[in-house]
Amino acid sequence: MPEPFRTLADWIDIPSVTGAEGDYADALTCHLEGMGLSVERQELAPGRTNLLARADGVPRVVLCTHLDTVPPWFGPTIERDRILGRGACDAKGPALAMILALERLVKAGARDVGLLFTVGEEVDGAGARLANERLAEPWRPACTIIGEPTDNRFVAGHKGVFKCSLVAHGVAGHSSQAIGPSAVHELVGVLSSVLGESWGDHELFGPGTINVGMVGGGVAENVVADRAEARLMLRIVEEPSVVEERLSRHVNDHVELVCDKAYGPLAFEVPDGEMDAPVVAFATDGPFLPDWGRKMLYGPGSILDAHTDHEKLTAAAFEEAIATYERTVRGLLDELDAGTSA
Repeated sequence: MPEPFRTLADWIDIPSVTGAEGDYADALTCHLEGMGLSVERQELAPGRTNLLARADGVPRVVLCTHLDTVPPWFGPTIERDRILGRGACDAKGPALAMILALERLVKAGARDVGLLFTVGEEVDGAGARLANERLAEPWRPACTIIGEPTDNRFVAGHKGVFKCSLVAHGVAGHSSQAIGPSAVHELVGVLSSVLGESWGDHELFGPGTINVGMVGGGVAENVVADRAEARLMLRIVEEPSVVEERLSRHVNDHVELVCDKAYGPLAFEVPDGEMDAPVVAFATDGPFLPDWGRKMLYGPGSILDAHTDHEKLTAAAFEEAIATYERTVRGLLDELDAGTSA
């Protein structure tokens, strides 16, 4: 069992569900300052801060992942060749792998590498948006490597996200009478139409998809519903404006479209020699960091384990990630140095 897993277990043991990342951020701050790194906090809200860490140079390559986890929290269990617990692979394991890679790089003389840890990635990307707004000297990132569970593979891109509600309005009344309309009936009709729609197909990103995740409304089976609502998540391969226009074709005078969060698909850079890089459907902070240079996406663990009651990370995947982060950063720095000298 890798000795760093003891540290990872301590971090998993700190609940850091979105909105309550403060204690985990404090633990990371102590750890990073103990390594001799300079740590800057960016406050999003009381108790919610991004962390930026660096040695004494100007970071040109940045390793980035998020502080928050999804609920419910559950603590760590260390087994012979793996660790289980909330955040094991999404994303406290990637965070520690990045820190250990940076530690090796700094010991070898690198000074132009940094770390960015954000709040709110699991919900709205608010921490990443803040980091992008406040990007300033001495940070000059030419490339940011984002850490998420990708089965230790570099990813070619991820689909975009379109989160919205369909909100239906009706007229309440006794169901024995010919009154209405029923908000539930109106919503069901629109949902049926929406589910029959095509959401585009892209050469790189593949087909767009839709999921109706929540539906609710009405007060009783014998009462005509005056309100009903459905929550939708689309994994999009087109620009949000195109998707919004397509959704709008299906609504009517009784059903309105309310958009919450939207961004288009994002392509990532893949290192030379990486074959058959996949495209994923899950979201990252990448779309909210446009000023943080070129983007790569890589991390240990499987997305199939993230957000589950068996979230885990194997020792082999963890150790491979440390080496890959270190090797990739070295390659990027060499490339940047070659470009500067040319």
